[in-house]
Amino acid sequence: MNLRHFLRMAQWARNPPSAKRVALVFGVVALCLLLAGLEWAGVVPDGFGLAPGGDKPRIKTLP
Repeated sequence: MNLRHFLRMAQWARNPPSAKRVALVFGVVALCLLLAGLEWAGVVPDGFGLAPGGDKPRIKTLP
C-alpha cells in the first residue's frame, strides 16, 4: 500500500461515510454477489451471457 491509501484511511477515520452510503455500498456488493451466484448455479437464461466463441465486431474496409 502506498501513502495515498493511508491518507485516505485517515480521512475516512476522521469523517466516516453516512449510514445511507454504507448501506448503498453493501447493497450493491450483495446484488453483484447474488448475480454471480445465480450465473454460477446456471439459473440465468442464456440470453444474459456472452455468445460462445468470442464473436467480435468486424470492421468493414472500403474497397
